[in-house]
Amino acid sequence: MRTMKADYDARARKRPVNLCLNEDLVNQAKGLTDNLSQVVESLLSEYLARARDERLAKSKAVQSTVSMWNEFNSKSGSISDEYSSLWRRS
Repeated sequence: MRTMKADYDARARKRPVNLCLNEDLVNQAKGLTDNLSQVVESLLSEYLARARDERLAKSKAVQSTVSMWNEFNSKSGSISDEYSSLWRRS
């Protein structure tokens, strides 16, 4: 498993935010850590890194598909050419 790179300013000022979290989960987490805010911040950073990686992978897959299609189209012509009256020669 790869380590997620923190892609944010870790020195940025902290500010309070309102979250609605399951009370039982919060109580259990507080029993395991004395800094719940840091745990949530770390998990949020990991979530963002994963989401960015997934978005980048999807974008690369789309670009690869477009490139393959364009290459096929330039070699073979468009599949619709034989049916289009715009490209028929008289």
